[in-house]
Amino acid sequence: MARQGATRTGEHDVVPNRAAAWLWLSILAGILAVAGSVIALTADSIYSGLTSAFLPEALAQDVANLALASPALLILAALALRGSLRAYLLWLGVLTFTVYNYVIYAFSIPFGPLFLLWVAVLGLCIYALIGGVAAVDHVTVAERFASRRAVTVVAWFLIVTAALFGVLWLSQDVPALLAGTRPQSLVDMGSPTNPVHVLDLGFFLPAVIATGVLLLRRIPLAYTLAPMMIVFLMLTGVPILITPVVQTARGETAAWGVVLPIGTLTVISLGMLVWLLSTMRSPESPGAVPEVSE
Repeated sequence: MARQGATRTGEHDVVPNRAAAWLWLSILAGILAVAGSVIALTADSIYSGLTSAFLPEALAQDVANLALASPALLILAALALRGSLRAYLLWLGVLTFTVYNYVIYAFSIPFGPLFLLWVAVLGLCIYALIGGVAAVDHVTVAERFASRRAVTVVAWFLIVTAALFGVLWLSQDVPALLAGTRPQSLVDMGSPTNPVHVLDLGFFLPAVIATGVLLLRRIPLAYTLAPMMIVFLMLTGVPILITPVVQTARGETAAWGVVLPIGTLTVISLGMLVWLLSTMRSPESPGAVPEVSE
């Protein structure tokens, strides 16, 4: 008989029925996120309280949400509901990216008409992410990855990339703290602290490094988290790449200097993701987890 509690179609041995509630929760979040981004991009009053430096970044984030992140969240959730493990792992990554950005929306954008919508998307995605990770049989997921080389390279990629970003942020924050001043980025944003630095240094970058370390140690949980973290790193580059385009469209001086390094990292992240997922066995492949348990 088929494994109890598993989805009946596709890669059903690793996407259990108990994950369906979290997938549907994310679909609701995705719909709300689309509505919020449309409103923010069409109503000038939403970001009227932002500085001239922060405004293009907020608009770029909405473009990224509307064109990529929210549609990906909806499509991947639908595919995961049909039993696709690859879609499920990618879905977790888009959820992570969404949580990250809606923390910034909720805490950094001045209170306004979309506040409750942003909080709703944030809450739905946090619960979906926690529930989605908890619903997976991580041992079964780990057994689906066939290439030790790909796993090792991805692990070091996660560790090195997160460490470099940590050094970059600290190179801005530590000198300012020693000098008793505020980093110029805070002055430009008109913000008391930099939410990206808070989130990255306090949680996300340590989580990426920990995932890489656990992956080197072949801990099953890391096999679920690794694609998720790569998607997160890849998607964080998209709004940065869109920001100079927004600045140019608004007739402002565009920061094109970020395009080469961030674009390169985004492309490498995509390559790592494709390589890692391409090494996954199907349930019927030799050495893969069998489709029946009894």
